[in-house]
Amino acid sequence: MSDETIRNNTERGRYELEVDGKLAVIEYRDAGGQRYFTHTEVPRALEGRGIASKMAKFVLDEAQAQNLSIVPLCPFVRGYIEKHPEYQPLVKF
Repeated sequence: MSDETIRNNTERGRYELEVDGKLAVIEYRDAGGQRYFTHTEVPRALEGRGIASKMAKFVLDEAQAQNLSIVPLCPFVRGYIEKHPEYQPLVKF
């Protein structure tokens, strides 16, 4: 990966990771002390490289550090939490 820095673009409500000139994102919105993860998108050319998983771990670790509850509306983030139960205490529905 050419640029492995995940950044929180608060103006656009998404985490971004640029890899090989392409942008992967996890979109969210905050409300009432909760972070709602709504969508994950990785360009087709980057699929199969673990990028979405790396981003999911990062965003969940950040939510945990900020004492935010999360609502995983995005199927990818929800699936990641199912595979990594250590994040389950963060989840609110």
